[in-house]
Amino acid sequence: MTAEPAETQTIGWRDLVIEGRLPRFALVCAGTWLAAADELVTATIMPSAASEIGGYSAFGWAVAIFLLGSILGGATAGRLSLRLGLKTAMAAAGVAYALGCAASALAPSMGFFLAGRLLQGLGGGWVIGLSYVAVTSLFPQTLWPRVLSGLAGVWGVATLFSPLIGGLFAQAGFWRGAFWFFALQGIGFIAATSILVPASAAADRDAARPPFVQIGVLALAIAAIGGAGLWRSPALAAASALAGVVLFGLFLRIDSRSPTHLLPRGIGDPKSAAAAGLFMIFSLNVATVSFSVYGTALLQRLYGAQPILAGYILAGGAMAWTFAALIVAGRGSGRGAIRLGVLMIALGQAGLMIAVPHGSVGLIGALTLATGTGFGLAWAFVASRIVANTPDAERALASASVPTASMIGAAVGAAASGAIASGLGFGREMSLAHASAAGFWLFAAFVPFSVAACIAAWRLSSTRFVAAL
Repeated sequence: MTAEPAETQTIGWRDLVIEGRLPRFALVCAGTWLAAADELVTATIMPSAASEIGGYSAFGWAVAIFLLGSILGGATAGRLSLRLGLKTAMAAAGVAYALGCAASALAPSMGFFLAGRLLQGLGGGWVIGLSYVAVTSLFPQTLWPRVLSGLAGVWGVATLFSPLIGGLFAQAGFWRGAFWFFALQGIGFIAATSILVPASAAADRDAARPPFVQIGVLALAIAAIGGAGLWRSPALAAASALAGVVLFGLFLRIDSRSPTHLLPRGIGDPKSAAAAGLFMIFSLNVATVSFSVYGTALLQRLYGAQPILAGYILAGGAMAWTFAALIVAGRGSGRGAIRLGVLMIALGQAGLMIAVPHGSVGLIGALTLATGTGFGLAWAFVASRIVANTPDAERALASASVPTASMIGAAVGAAASGAIASGLGFGREMSLAHASAAGFWLFAAFVPFSVAACIAAWRLSSTRFVAAL
């Protein structure tokens, strides 16, 4: 009797823990955890940090600058591995992440804190990117689907436990402890890497240069948008915001003509699926990130919610996203799911601009769940249509551009949220009047982006585009 071909043999979860694979699996899961847990932990503790070292207007910068670092890290992770070898690159990533956490923990001022967040984002982007590179290096190809499914599960675990971790540190009056806690985990990641990842020579020291120019212009654009809130003169504020928009257009132009780029070249064709899909993703993240940035602070100030409760309301959207995505996975062309999903997001955000200043914690939680469900219904189908309608030579880049467009949109939205907060007069304190005004304008100001996302969703889900891979 002939042996069954390897590719048809049944591969189970047990195969991840035999032959010494469990420690390596734990390592890549730990790298994913470091990046996945950051957003909700930081969102939960930011009100406590702002009251000690800065103002509420800096919330947007804390998110935007972290995302900028993550974009840079994600864009250069593969090249870092090629230049240094995987073992050295992963160790360097862990060092950057741990130092960024330590800098934020020690921060005497908001400026120092933001510098730490930038380094933390860079290290986190490297850690998550290199963890995915490690999957293909440390495991046989037959196990890749199982390992990647396990990493997806880590995001769910992070959603479940991150608000608890951040909330416990915040309620104990020791928000800095949360960053020390993750700095120690970064050190543990470095130690595990030195033991579990085999040494390898640099594969290509002449690898293409990372897209530093595009990321630099993008950083200037986000800084100009966020900086609009720092000017007391309405004319100067408007000029700063306009400069940000112009610089963002310049970023797109440079990226489309660069030999190494962040987004597919099809993004320059308004009639392409890539343009419609990535614009939809960008717009939705611009429209929704304000709740991620300021939601916990508004819930605590307006409704007296404890940090843990506020963090879990924020996490509810991510949980709903996961469950909705599992329910609709593989069902049909996704045309209806895309349209229903984007409508739920737009209506959820419109509802929040009323519910946050004038509603209740329960209503805010329900609208957050609706928004997360909308993302879960649409996201996979949107990504599939982008990739399926992209030329074969750019499909890998098209796949990578989905999270990149998401992070860019979130960074722009976070910077704009900070500018709005500054314009509303946020300082070291957030009065009830300020919080109520923010509860309206931090959502109302982004309604045009929700509308634009709906228009893009209708175009992307039209029958003239291929439905799936």
